Amino acid sequence: MRLRGRKGIRENLEQQQELVVLNPQVYKGRWAEVFGNDRPIHIELGMGKGQFISGMSVKYPDVNFIGMDMYDELIRRASEKVRAKWDGQGAKEPETVRLALGNIEMIEEFFAPGEVERIYLNFSDPWPKKKHWRRRLTHPRFLDKYRQLLNENGEIHFKTDSRVLFEFSLNAFAAVGLQMNDISLSLHEGRINEAHVMTEYESKFVGQGMPIYRCEVMVGEAAVRRYQERKMEMFE
Repeated sequence: MRLRGRKGIRENLEQQQELVVLNPQVYKGRWAEVFGNDRPIHIELGMGKGQFISGMSVKYPDVNFIGMDMYDELIRRASEKVRAKWDGQGAKEPETVRLALGNIEMIEEFFAPGEVERIYLNFSDPWPKKKHWRRRLTHPRFLDKYRQLLNENGEIHFKTDSRVLFEFSLNAFAAVGLQMNDISLSLHEGRINEAHVMTEYESKFVGQGMPIYRCEVMVGEAAVRRYQERKMEMFE
């Protein structure tokens, strides 16, 4: 992806230290200090323009959210959406959300083991060519990284418009022994599912009548245990 950013974009980001984190590796194991509390930390990897992370941050005020992307321009655009969303709530500063500049390939350098409770993967690049499959964010090599970062309540929430990527991902989750839950082949079929905050891509695809594929993956021991306790209730 190539983005044409505004002149002085880095200077703009440097002036938003209360929201933007340009060197996330410095805070590995210290994100609770960044937020000033011990609330659960949820991260969106590849946040795009920030519609999802900004919406989630106001919908769930008891959670700390981190949106991560590797492009300065997307961080800038996301910062505008976050501020607009929080302004709409009458808040002075977005206290429970941070936007981090970083390459997901290096995710283990940004978070300590057990520091994260949930990972959101929304409309990740499907990398259709077989030679690029290792770059898919649901490839087992990435799943191994996520398992290290997630705590006992850890979950992965995955959404995509790509049936090919979805099928690949379900097989990848199963291959590494992860339990899947709430698998949907058409999340918004017939109507908008208001329980879910949508991304920019999601809004566009739903408007075009395209199906949205989604599933939740239980990773942490406590998350798996809760799922095991309630799974039979789903069929009653």
